[in-house]
Amino acid sequence: MWQSSPPGSIYDHIRVASFSIGADGLIEQWSRRAAGLFGMASHEVVGKDPVEAFMPGELRSGARRRVGEILDGKEWTGLVPFRIPGENGLRGLAEIYVMPSETASGERAALCIVVDVRALRRIETDLAASQAIFGQSPFGFVLFGTDFAVVRANQRFATVFGGAAEDHRGRTVGDYLARPEADRLTLTLKRVLETGEAVTDLQLVGTTPGSSDRRHWSMNLYRVHSGSGRPVGIAGLATDVTQRHIAAREAASARRNLALLNEASARIGNSLDLETTARELLDVAVPGFCDLASVDLYQGLLTGEEASPGSWGRHHQESGSGSAELRRVAQASAVSDAVPSVRRGAGPGGGTGTEGDTGPPALGSVHRYPFHSPCAVALRTSRVEDVPGDERGLVHSTLAVPMVAHDIVVGLVQFSRTKGSEPFGERDRALATELAARAAVCIDNARLYRREHERALILQRSLLPPGDPEAAGLDIACRYLPGNTATEVGGDWFDVIELPGHRTALVVGDVMGRGLRAAVAMGELRTAVRTLALLDLEPAEVLSALDEVARGLGTPGGGERSAGFGGGGGAQWPSRAAHKSREADLSEVYLATCVYAVYDPVTRRCTFANAGHLPPVVVEPGEAALLLDVPPGMPLGVGGEPFEEVEVELKEGALLALYTDGLVESRDHPLDEGLEAFRQALATLAEPLEDVCDHVLATLDTRHGEDDIALLMARIQGLPVDAVGDWRLPRELRSVGRARELARVQLTAWGLDDLVDTTELLVSELVTNALRYGEGEIRLRLLRDRTLVCEVWDAGLVQPRRRRARDTDEGGRGLQLVGLLSAAWGSRRTPRGKTVWFELALPDGEPAPELSVEELLSMY
Repeated sequence: MWQSSPPGSIYDHIRVASFSIGADGLIEQWSRRAAGLFGMASHEVVGKDPVEAFMPGELRSGARRRVGEILDGKEWTGLVPFRIPGENGLRGLAEIYVMPSETASGERAALCIVVDVRALRRIETDLAASQAIFGQSPFGFVLFGTDFAVVRANQRFATVFGGAAEDHRGRTVGDYLARPEADRLTLTLKRVLETGEAVTDLQLVGTTPGSSDRRHWSMNLYRVHSGSGRPVGIAGLATDVTQRHIAAREAASARRNLALLNEASARIGNSLDLETTARELLDVAVPGFCDLASVDLYQGLLTGEEASPGSWGRHHQESGSGSAELRRVAQASAVSDAVPSVRRGAGPGGGTGTEGDTGPPALGSVHRYPFHSPCAVALRTSRVEDVPGDERGLVHSTLAVPMVAHDIVVGLVQFSRTKGSEPFGERDRALATELAARAAVCIDNARLYRREHERALILQRSLLPPGDPEAAGLDIACRYLPGNTATEVGGDWFDVIELPGHRTALVVGDVMGRGLRAAVAMGELRTAVRTLALLDLEPAEVLSALDEVARGLGTPGGGERSAGFGGGGGAQWPSRAAHKSREADLSEVYLATCVYAVYDPVTRRCTFANAGHLPPVVVEPGEAALLLDVPPGMPLGVGGEPFEEVEVELKEGALLALYTDGLVESRDHPLDEGLEAFRQALATLAEPLEDVCDHVLATLDTRHGEDDIALLMARIQGLPVDAVGDWRLPRELRSVGRARELARVQLTAWGLDDLVDTTELLVSELVTNALRYGEGEIRLRLLRDRTLVCEVWDAGLVQPRRRRARDTDEGGRGLQLVGLLSAAWGSRRTPRGKTVWFELALPDGEPAPELSVEELLSMY
């Protein structure tokens, strides 16, 4: 039967065209498909040489030869590159089938059939990809025809329903599904075919051949079209979701348990009190999980004994006398407040070890479980144990669950169900273990917090400066308020360090974080600051070195092993590998902020360096409080960034305040408001400095208890002019005598005649060393405050070094004299050289002690 090919047939896809060549070798006929393929209309090519029409120039000589052979009656098939007129280079590749023919007059001609190779290869690729997707899909793939019979199925589909993939051709949905499900799928196929709307996740239930088990499938359906858009069938992708349905049923039963765990997360651990946490556990478990419950905690845990967990129960385990002592801290009942009466050796109660005792221990009582009882076994092994019920009693199912936190048993919780309730199953055992573990972690955290908090407070207070610090040219007052007992201790600290030349270093810092480790880090940083300050480094250099120290504080190995509590001798310390892993978890980067300032009472200049801390505040007489513009820099422990210094000249009577953020910041108001309130509170300068500190703390809304507070205040009182003697000496030998004379005259004017001889001798030694080993002009300065300080300056960079002179040496004993006769001596770098200094105590009316024979001989 003849019929026209509908649009979208295979010939449209593979792009077949034809043309003919006459006896003269010119194009005689040119089809419309050829015009579409080569991009040239009939009037452009008919009557022209085909080689000239669309062959590239470099191929024309060989092409003409080939055309001649064809006109001689030779068939030919091959690939021919072609070009489109007006374009440069190769633009296509055609496969040409040339068949010799004859004209009506008997002359030889040729008929050419042309196929676009690119389109043909594309179709081949598409078919191969389609076959791979259909055949290799891990899901059941089936194609229904428009009559809803199976046209094609893949091997995965055949694996489920039996036979080979070809065996399913022609089957209907009734061959796979029972009547109701088959009808529902048929209606869905009709709707998809009619509307073209895809259906996803169609749930079907049935059985596979040879099995009575119900299976669940999820099916996605969509309509399939031909190239012209004509519907040719419906494709279906089926997935076995039986396991998903089983999991859904299990999830439904577990959802209640998850809700219970969610409630436990919200309600357990809201307090750091051990007994309260135990009661919170029972509030969640009764009656949602069980009918009766009780919690026993180790007596050593409650009393805060610092013993290893194993030591409390090991004696009882070895002697067989029972578990270690426990205290009943909580119990609850949903059955008219009834408590089951069972034997202590077997049931949920406990006793002193006598098997015949009955009844549970009273709330708050201390007791032991018999050695072979399920409760004692649970404590020793850290495993859940079933406790048999009493046929005469109310309870028929009990779980004895050890409370384990960080591999340490801290106590025992017992969950009981009365007759009429469903016995505990495996899922219930897992839930009971999880509930007990959550409560155990909270209880152990409360214990650790209590111990850590007490130790941190002791440590932190021991690291702060004792008493009221003193400094030359400064009136100092300070306050330190640690967090109250409801919060953890912090890492705030302050310090006042005396430096050579009656200078003073003022330090305030804050380690980020809280707890014992923050307090320890604070102590290390404070010690490092004191060490660096005594080296007389510049403030920026001190912070740079301190930054290196802070970056080294977070290395593993410094963490403290957590003590725990076990029962029945069965609790064990964590393994060495677990302990190392825990130390690695404790490893962290310590960050701290710090302000370091050096005050010189002679010049009343203060040099500041800041590492991410709040800016210092200065209040000069008659002026408003001012936040000093000191570049904050990065916090200590970050590294990589230099610190800047700012030098400020302070007026006589000015007030300098250094502080931590606990003074000006809280949850209720932003930092800017706190700083402004602090500035306003410092407006009054006439009051004594101690009263100013009290006024600040009373005025500011510090919300004390949220954070530690450190406040260091200093009132500027520069050295009087008549307390300073300052001279410059030329670089010549007579300067030694001149220095002795200047020192003698100045000390006589100060009324320090008792120190004249010693000072003359030591000044002579230092000036002589400056002439011999130093460079440039020499400067001599005497400072009188609480002590007498003598400084000799020169431009040399070589620091003096004390050495032991040989017996034959005529010199080399100068610095030994300085060390023996002075209270302290040393040297420091200056921007233009170095300063060597010594310090003498002011006379107190008693004659100065003479050097012993041993001290004199030590110089020789």
